[in-house]
Amino acid sequence: MTDTPGWASPSSSEPPRDEARPPADASAAVPGQSVPPHGAPAAHPARDAGHGGQQQGSGPQYGGQGPYGQPGQYGWGAPASPKPGVIPLRPLGLGEILDGAVSTIRKHWRTTLGLSLGVAVVQEAAVVGTQLAVDGDTGDLTPVVSALVSLPVAMLLGVVAAALLTMVVSRAILGQTATVRDAWRDARPRLLQLIGLTLLTGLIGAGIVLLGFAPLIGYLLAGADEPIIVGLLAVVGILSIPVAFWIWIQLSLAAPALMLEKQGVLPALSRSRRLVRGSWWRLFGINILGRLLAGLVAGMLSIPFAVIGLVLGFDDLSNQLDSGEPATLPVAMLISNAIAGVISSTLTIPFTATIGVLLYVDQRIRREALDIELARAAGLPEYGGTGWSDPVGQNPARL
Repeated sequence: MTDTPGWASPSSSEPPRDEARPPADASAAVPGQSVPPHGAPAAHPARDAGHGGQQQGSGPQYGGQGPYGQPGQYGWGAPASPKPGVIPLRPLGLGEILDGAVSTIRKHWRTTLGLSLGVAVVQEAAVVGTQLAVDGDTGDLTPVVSALVSLPVAMLLGVVAAALLTMVVSRAILGQTATVRDAWRDARPRLLQLIGLTLLTGLIGAGIVLLGFAPLIGYLLAGADEPIIVGLLAVVGILSIPVAFWIWIQLSLAAPALMLEKQGVLPALSRSRRLVRGSWWRLFGINILGRLLAGLVAGMLSIPFAVIGLVLGFDDLSNQLDSGEPATLPVAMLISNAIAGVISSTLTIPFTATIGVLLYVDQRIRREALDIELARAAGLPEYGGTGWSDPVGQNPARL
């Protein structure tokens, strides 16, 4: 599927231009545009790239209502955009992106949940295994040691999950199914590059924050403690955090670009910056909202298991505190927390990964008319005198 022209970046010796969409009179290129009845004047309404407005229909075969409930020139309004898979092929609103993420998980649950379940089990097993192996020997540093050991495993598994889920979502958009084997076959050639991309973006973000706090750290290590200077340097460090967030969103579409367009690491980073340009706040808001929703679901699922683990391990924990020994989490609490982590990660990993891919697709639809290529790749009939045959729907709200 990744070999279809739908995912290829625009073929040009120059970088793709923002907001570049076909002209309104490109009769064979724009879905929803149709030819009026014989002898009637032709209408060529333009299609806005940033807001994704629908075009007026031109035949009585469409039925339904046009914008604002008024009949069209030759019928009753614009035909709905084609929807071969989990999203309609047009610029997406917030609700459609969230619905597309949920629909992908629901319609392809065997693959999406199977992938995330496997990743979650291995990740939690690494965390529990590390903590049991340390067994409190490192004292208060036990959580730090556990994090240092499990972090590389979590990062590697996260990259694999993101790569495989990207291929699953890309097929789901076209109405196609993908098994774990299919996703692995499509994603495997790009895994090493995706690992490098993930490391590079992580180092960029961490480097910005570290650079911001470096003056404060150096000042304190030098033994100085002037409160005013410490406060000013702390402000400088805190200001680096929004910069890191800005870079994070700027590079947030690099992974889908690398996987689906077969870009290299640096070209994918540059591609992401071009796609994000002018839409930073929109992508930031949707990304944050998606992660808040995922965190809320994870928290709700974790609470019952945390209570069960506390009940089962309360006596062991209280005995440790009474004896004055360094407190470590009882085995019952570790296992209970691991089960909660597996269940919550199984649901949240595909949700957040799917939102990222859908944001990439949405930006390309808005800027490069990717919907036309996707419609062709999905095997939908080419535009003709009758236009798209889907029933008419109301123009969705845009974010």
